[in-house]
Amino acid sequence: MSWLPNDWRHPDRLDLPTGHHLRPIRADDVEIDYPAVMGSRERLWETFGPIWGWPPADMTLEQDRDDLAWHEREIAEYRSFNYALFADEAESALLGCVYVDPPERVGADADVSWWVVDDLVGTPAEAALDEAVPAWLAARWPFGRVRYPGRELTWAEWEALPEVSPPPG
Repeated sequence: MSWLPNDWRHPDRLDLPTGHHLRPIRADDVEIDYPAVMGSRERLWETFGPIWGWPPADMTLEQDRDDLAWHEREIAEYRSFNYALFADEAESALLGCVYVDPPERVGADADVSWWVVDDLVGTPAEAALDEAVPAWLAARWPFGRVRYPGRELTWAEWEALPEVSPPPG
Protein backbone atom coordinates (compact mmCIF):
# COMPACT_ATOMS: atom_id res chain seq x y z
CA MET A 1 0.00 0.00 0.00
CA SER A 2 1.38 3.37 -1.04
CA TRP A 3 1.49 6.33 1.29
CA LEU A 4 -0.22 8.38 -1.45
CA PRO A 5 -3.43 7.81 -3.43
CA ASN A 6 -2.72 6.13 -6.78
CA ASP A 7 -4.39 8.89 -8.82
CA TRP A 8 -2.77 11.81 -6.98
CA ARG A 9 -0.10 13.91 -8.73
CA HIS A 10 2.47 16.02 -6.91
CA PRO A 11 2.55 19.77 -7.49
CA ASP A 12 5.20 20.97 -9.92
CA ARG A 13 5.60 24.38 -8.32
CA LEU A 14 4.81 26.61 -5.37
CA ASP A 15 5.04 30.37 -5.84
CA LEU A 16 5.78 32.44 -2.74
CA PRO A 17 4.58 36.04 -2.28
CA THR A 18 8.22 37.17 -2.20
CA GLY A 19 8.74 36.09 -5.83
CA HIS A 20 10.59 32.93 -4.78
CA HIS A 21 9.35 29.55 -5.93
CA LEU A 22 9.77 25.84 -5.26
CA ARG A 23 10.05 23.13 -7.87
CA PRO A 24 11.15 19.47 -7.71
CA ILE A 25 14.92 19.14 -7.46
CA ARG A 26 16.89 17.46 -10.25
CA ALA A 27 20.32 15.87 -10.46
CA ASP A 28 21.42 18.59 -12.86
CA ASP A 29 20.87 21.16 -10.07
CA VAL A 30 24.13 19.99 -8.48
CA GLU A 31 26.17 23.01 -9.62
CA ILE A 32 23.87 25.30 -7.61
CA ASP A 33 22.91 22.85 -4.85
CA TYR A 34 26.46 22.05 -3.79
CA PRO A 35 27.49 25.63 -2.93
CA ALA A 36 24.15 26.19 -1.15
CA VAL A 37 24.56 23.09 1.01
CA MET A 38 28.26 23.45 1.72
CA GLY A 39 27.94 27.20 2.31
CA SER A 40 25.38 26.50 5.05
CA ARG A 41 26.87 23.17 6.13
CA GLU A 42 27.52 23.89 9.79
CA ARG A 43 23.96 25.02 10.46
CA LEU A 44 22.51 22.21 8.33
CA TRP A 45 24.62 19.63 10.19
CA GLU A 46 23.30 20.94 13.51
CA THR A 47 19.76 20.39 12.23
CA PHE A 48 19.99 17.25 10.07
CA GLY A 49 23.35 15.69 10.86
CA PRO A 50 22.41 13.71 13.96
CA ILE A 51 19.42 12.13 12.16
CA TRP A 52 20.42 12.00 8.50
CA GLY A 53 24.21 12.25 8.71
CA TRP A 54 23.93 15.13 6.26
CA PRO A 55 25.70 17.07 4.95
CA PRO A 56 29.04 15.43 5.67
CA ALA A 57 32.00 17.81 5.93
CA ASP A 58 33.83 16.02 3.12
CA MET A 59 30.92 15.72 0.67
CA THR A 60 32.12 16.00 -2.91
CA LEU A 61 30.30 17.45 -5.88
CA GLU A 62 29.90 13.94 -7.27
CA GLN A 63 28.41 12.67 -4.00
CA ASP A 64 25.97 15.57 -4.06
CA ARG A 65 25.07 14.72 -7.68
CA ASP A 66 24.39 11.11 -6.62
CA ASP A 67 22.22 12.36 -3.75
CA LEU A 68 20.23 14.63 -6.06
CA ALA A 69 19.81 11.82 -8.59
CA TRP A 70 18.43 9.66 -5.78
CA HIS A 71 15.99 12.44 -4.85
CA GLU A 72 14.95 12.82 -8.50
CA ARG A 73 14.24 9.05 -8.73
CA GLU A 74 12.30 9.13 -5.45
CA ILE A 75 10.14 11.96 -6.83
CA ALA A 76 9.50 10.08 -10.09
CA GLU A 77 8.50 7.00 -8.09
CA TYR A 78 6.34 9.01 -5.65
CA ARG A 79 8.37 7.69 -2.72
CA SER A 80 9.46 11.07 -1.32
CA PHE A 81 9.76 14.62 -2.56
CA ASN A 82 12.50 17.25 -2.47
CA TYR A 83 11.69 20.73 -3.71
CA ALA A 84 14.37 23.34 -4.38
CA LEU A 85 13.87 27.01 -3.52
CA PHE A 86 14.78 29.67 -6.08
CA ALA A 87 14.61 33.48 -6.08
CA ASP A 88 13.55 33.91 -9.70
CA GLU A 89 12.87 32.24 -13.03
CA ALA A 90 16.58 32.18 -13.93
CA GLU A 91 17.11 29.64 -11.12
CA SER A 92 20.78 30.57 -10.99
CA ALA A 93 21.08 30.02 -7.23
CA LEU A 94 19.49 27.34 -5.08
CA LEU A 95 18.41 28.90 -1.78
CA GLY A 96 17.05 25.95 0.21
CA CYS A 97 15.01 22.78 0.06
CA VAL A 98 11.72 21.33 1.30
CA TYR A 99 11.47 17.59 1.99
CA VAL A 100 8.13 15.78 1.99
CA ASP A 101 8.68 12.25 3.22
CA PRO A 102 6.57 9.26 4.19
CA PRO A 103 6.49 8.94 7.96
CA GLU A 104 9.15 6.78 9.56
CA ARG A 105 7.49 7.21 12.96
CA VAL A 106 3.87 6.67 13.98
CA GLY A 107 1.42 9.54 14.29
CA ALA A 108 1.53 11.32 10.93
CA ASP A 109 0.84 10.88 7.23
CA ALA A 110 4.02 12.72 6.25
CA ASP A 111 7.15 14.19 7.81
CA VAL A 112 8.13 17.55 6.34
CA SER A 113 11.23 19.62 6.90
CA TRP A 114 12.98 22.47 5.13
CA TRP A 115 15.94 24.79 5.22
CA VAL A 116 17.22 27.96 3.65
CA VAL A 117 20.79 29.07 3.01
CA ASP A 118 22.46 31.03 5.80
CA ASP A 119 21.96 34.34 3.96
CA LEU A 120 18.17 33.90 4.05
CA VAL A 121 17.84 33.03 7.75
CA GLY A 122 15.59 35.59 9.42
CA THR A 123 14.55 37.25 6.15
CA PRO A 124 11.08 37.79 4.67
CA ALA A 125 11.86 34.96 2.22
CA GLU A 126 12.34 32.49 5.08
CA ALA A 127 9.20 33.77 6.81
CA ALA A 128 7.23 33.37 3.57
CA LEU A 129 8.48 29.81 3.17
CA ASP A 130 7.65 29.01 6.81
CA GLU A 131 4.10 30.23 6.24
CA ALA A 132 3.60 28.82 2.73
CA VAL A 133 4.76 25.24 3.24
CA PRO A 134 2.10 24.18 5.79
CA ALA A 135 -0.64 25.98 3.83
CA TRP A 136 0.51 24.32 0.58
CA LEU A 137 0.54 20.90 2.19
CA ALA A 138 -2.96 21.44 3.57
CA ALA A 139 -4.31 22.65 0.23
CA ARG A 140 -2.51 20.47 -2.34
CA TRP A 141 -1.33 17.29 -0.64
CA PRO A 142 -3.46 14.33 0.48
CA PHE A 143 -2.42 14.28 4.12
CA GLY A 144 -4.62 14.45 7.19
CA ARG A 145 -1.74 14.92 9.63
CA VAL A 146 1.61 16.44 8.66
CA ARG A 147 4.40 16.40 11.21
CA TYR A 148 7.22 18.96 11.18
CA PRO A 149 10.32 17.48 12.86
CA GLY A 150 12.72 20.17 13.93
CA ARG A 151 9.85 22.65 14.18
CA GLU A 152 6.81 21.38 16.09
CA LEU A 153 8.91 18.78 17.86
CA THR A 154 12.65 18.32 18.18
CA TRP A 155 14.45 15.75 16.09
CA ALA A 156 15.24 13.91 19.34
CA GLU A 157 11.51 13.78 20.17
CA TRP A 158 10.79 12.56 16.63
CA GLU A 159 13.46 9.87 16.90
CA ALA A 160 11.96 8.66 20.22
CA LEU A 161 8.56 7.98 18.58
CA PRO A 162 7.76 4.35 17.70
CA GLU A 163 8.79 3.37 14.19
CA VAL A 164 6.17 2.75 11.54
CA SER A 165 5.78 -0.97 10.95
CA PRO A 166 6.66 -2.05 7.44
CA PRO A 167 3.64 -3.08 5.37
CA PRO A 168 3.00 -6.85 5.31
CA GLY A 169 4.20 -8.90 2.40
